[in-house]
Amino acid sequence: MFMGEYQHNIDIKGRLIVPAKFRELLGEQFVITRGLDKCLFAYPQSEWSKLEEKLQSLPLTKKDARSFTRFFFSGASECELDKQGRINIPQTLLSYADLEKESVIIGVSNRVEIWSKPEWEAAFEEAEESFADIAENMIGFDI
Repeated sequence: MFMGEYQHNIDIKGRLIVPAKFRELLGEQFVITRGLDKCLFAYPQSEWSKLEEKLQSLPLTKKDARSFTRFFFSGASECELDKQGRINIPQTLLSYADLEKESVIIGVSNRVEIWSKPEWEAAFEEAEESFADIAENMIGFDI
């Protein structure tokens, strides 16, 4: 399970250090793609395969299903860690998530999210301000 928050800089070549605690769980090769809320999602191969199966089962006749699947898969890229524990993030993904230098890498259960620092701070502040309301709305999910 991925959890925790880490800050790392992206170098001029688009490389980002993956926190040591996440490297083993992600494995040598993993998938990175566009996430929701202007961040990137990174999945170990096993989790990506599960997600891929679910997305393939969506009805082709539903416009939202087609749009979501296109959005998710068109941005997907396999990544490998280099000897320094870094990944090279494709330019299209860097642009999508507004990643330039400062980034925040967080563990979220079965995936890793990569945020630009300003985007993360804004999203965190918004969630923090409404956390009680969010928690109340989660009652239906048996948490």
